Amino acid sequence: MDRQKLMSLSLTAMVAAICAVGAVIKIPSFVSTAALDAAPAFLSVVFLSPVLAGVAGLIGHFITALTSGFPLGPLHIIIAVEMFIVVWVFGVMHKKGLHFWKWPVALLLNGVVSPIPFYFIISPAFYWGALASIFMATVINLVIVAVVMPILSKVFVRKEGRAH
Repeated sequence: MDRQKLMSLSLTAMVAAICAVGAVIKIPSFVSTAALDAAPAFLSVVFLSPVLAGVAGLIGHFITALTSGFPLGPLHIIIAVEMFIVVWVFGVMHKKGLHFWKWPVALLLNGVVSPIPFYFIISPAFYWGALASIFMATVINLVIVAVVMPILSKVFVRKEGRAH
């Protein structure tokens, strides 16, 4: 394995570990898996590929589910895949320079669209009951990212500009 791949995998593992820290910081809500696990994955688009950032988000959700007792059982697989997709889309938009649009798209995808399968799988009442909690958790995670991302971006631009 070349040095660059090893570095990317190591960074992905470190982001997943930080997602684990965020996973234990629960957001009081109707849905017991609302936590700060997504913020590190969203932030990682600054220095990881969208796919690896998505993988970190997927792992982060599984850790959140684990620390919550897997209240939705195997349905957490769906949520983890959705988290991968949302972070991946956010990362692609970030890399393409769509710095304004990545925020409302992430909020809409994670806060409104992602819970839609549970409207049909569990019940419409579950979807509507969980929607406010999931939306608020998404807002909190994205606000953290919006505050930290400009600082992190400057650090990585400065580091990439140095001669090795």
